[in-house]
Amino acid sequence: MTPVLCLAIILAKMSGSAVTVNVHQAKTHLSRLLARAEAGEEVVIARNGDPVARLVGIGGQRGKRQFGALRGRIVVDESFFEPLPENELARWEP
Repeated sequence: MTPVLCLAIILAKMSGSAVTVNVHQAKTHLSRLLARAEAGEEVVIARNGDPVARLVGIGGQRGKRQFGALRGRIVVDESFFEPLPENELARWEP
């Protein structure tokens, strides 16, 4: 990590504002910046000093799937279980 990036991160933590990095720093340290975004920090990517993008975490993981959540909303009739016609089966053959 470059001294400038380290200083920017330290100052941003102290002030509570977003970390701003240039495109080169973002490409060089993308994995580290992603980890910071996952941790809840905001990273601003700038080109020639002008902010162009914001890197932020997308929040928590999806909840666990619940079996039967769509019961009563989806209807599967008996034709679903019938064999497919030959022309349809042929489409699935390599």
